[in-house]
Amino acid sequence: MTVTMRDWLLETGSTEEKPDKGHPWWKVMCLTGVDYFSTLGYQPGIAALAAGVLSPLATFVLVLVTLLGALPVYRRVAADSPHGEGSIAMLVRLLSFWKGKLFVLVLLGFAATDFIITITLSAADATAHIDENPFWPESLHGYEVLITLLLIALLGAVFLKGFTEAIGIAVGLVAVYLGLNVVVVGTALWQVVTHPHAVTDWTTTLTTSHGSPLAMVGIALLVFPKLALGLSGFETGVAVMPHIKGDLQARIRGGKRLLTTAAVIMSVFLITSSIATTVLIPAEQFQPGGEANGRALAFLAHRYLGDVFGSIYDLSTIAILWFAGASAMAGLLNLVPRYLPKFGMAPDWARAVRPLVLVFTLTAFVITWIFDADVDAQGGAYATGVLVLITSAATAVTLSAHRRGQRARTGAFGVITVVFAYTTVANVVERPDGVKIAACFIAGILVVSLLSRIFRSFELRVTTIDADETAAGFLRDLGDRQIRLIANEPDRRDAREYSEKITQIITDNDMADQRDIIFVEVTVRDASDFETELHLHGEVLHDRYRVLSVEGSSVPSALAALLLWIRDTTHRRPHVYFEWTEGKPVANFVRYLIFGQGEVAPVTREMIRRAEPERDRRPHVHVG
Repeated sequence: MTVTMRDWLLETGSTEEKPDKGHPWWKVMCLTGVDYFSTLGYQPGIAALAAGVLSPLATFVLVLVTLLGALPVYRRVAADSPHGEGSIAMLVRLLSFWKGKLFVLVLLGFAATDFIITITLSAADATAHIDENPFWPESLHGYEVLITLLLIALLGAVFLKGFTEAIGIAVGLVAVYLGLNVVVVGTALWQVVTHPHAVTDWTTTLTTSHGSPLAMVGIALLVFPKLALGLSGFETGVAVMPHIKGDLQARIRGGKRLLTTAAVIMSVFLITSSIATTVLIPAEQFQPGGEANGRALAFLAHRYLGDVFGSIYDLSTIAILWFAGASAMAGLLNLVPRYLPKFGMAPDWARAVRPLVLVFTLTAFVITWIFDADVDAQGGAYATGVLVLITSAATAVTLSAHRRGQRARTGAFGVITVVFAYTTVANVVERPDGVKIAACFIAGILVVSLLSRIFRSFELRVTTIDADETAAGFLRDLGDRQIRLIANEPDRRDAREYSEKITQIITDNDMADQRDIIFVEVTVRDASDFETELHLHGEVLHDRYRVLSVEGSSVPSALAALLLWIRDTTHRRPHVYFEWTEGKPVANFVRYLIFGQGEVAPVTREMIRRAEPERDRRPHVHVG
């Protein structure tokens, strides 16, 4: 059997319905850990540049915020939102209608900023490590953009193969990388212990530059926003939770273990690496152009363990930085299908893995080209995305605790929210480029979503239909007679309303027999929803009028789906009768797009035409 390109792209099915078979929590931790742990490749250097000799103290503040702030917040997110939607789903529940949808799109814009920049920045940093290795040929310098693009393409190729392969690679990379870091950091700390003069020089510089301990703490707190990249990994940690094996409760327990274990491991490495690099590496080496710029631990590996071991460490760092984008890719593949397609704001193929992988890979290509594979230039955008998502998560859990009447937790989470909000604002003020880039992502998502909603406006939006016994009885009672439905917009629902409606339809369509007539009424609750389930309810009003009522997100979509369902259930083609809608057609079509009502008759007929290509099998639509 020949497999077409389209079949191959859609072969993996929906990322929402069946991501994979599931894996132990510690393996999934490695998938998010390639992002989180890989920051060791550049975090000590960032801390040294931001805080100088105060780097260990500033890093300690970062660890406190991690363990006492971000970790409790995301453990709560894991319990309240275990299906991969992260904190976004918690906030969406607070808003309805178009406000909720627009809010989701804005947050998805920041999530896209965080995740896409994770892919591009990590690949660019991997390229920087390649470029700095002493064994890298001089003739290959100057091809940073090309090498970065190749690394991103290789990452995309892994995900085109499948999630299982991605998790397997992540486990191996994390195990090797953390093992090598134990050796490097352990060796460096031994150098610190056996060379007390280095510690003395550091403490002398510390007291000379900052005489007061209170001033040291104040400066460490002020520079904390610059270290915010050390918080990356939490949002992807909850985004990949659907890949944890087991039922819902097992997934929640595994998600909490994943977050806690990763945070503790990272905190230990952050503190120890900060002490070692600050004490042992001269300050000028951290500056742009210095040998330790962006690769402080690699600098120590080469200095104290030789170029051979240092190159092995470089290879491990390059590999994990390259694959750091895997957790971001997995997060995007979990988030996007859960929101955009079901909102009608992305094509239906966006539920499948491979097309999305291609879209995200191409987007990463464009970002890399725009930023010329520069790590520092992308740092602001990355930090902005990370901090906005963490702040939104803290806000979500604060509101969740408040709704449940948990006063102590509400207060504690409220304080954490304030800390992250301050950090976000401080980061935006210092590096506004991050907001500008996020704004581009948000604008792009809004435009694409709007166009998708318009182009998909004639799709059937109904996923399932069921009927109660009364509604099913109405259809059975008609026997072999015609099924005639009158579309009625419910108003007073008194006897006069239905009597006048029947008279009008009979006059307009020259009908003689009223025995087959059944009214059908659609109530729109939330027109911003795209997909919906229909639950058909039957009742007899005023001892005479049979009425089928249903709730949906769109009147035409509900009617078209209902007519096709009646045809398939009764094996007869039903008739439906409309009155022409008064007013301007364009204005009515806009009303349909926004409110789910308006130009009902022609839109219903067009939906039926698109859903059923054979004309002699379509339900009959009459307009008078």
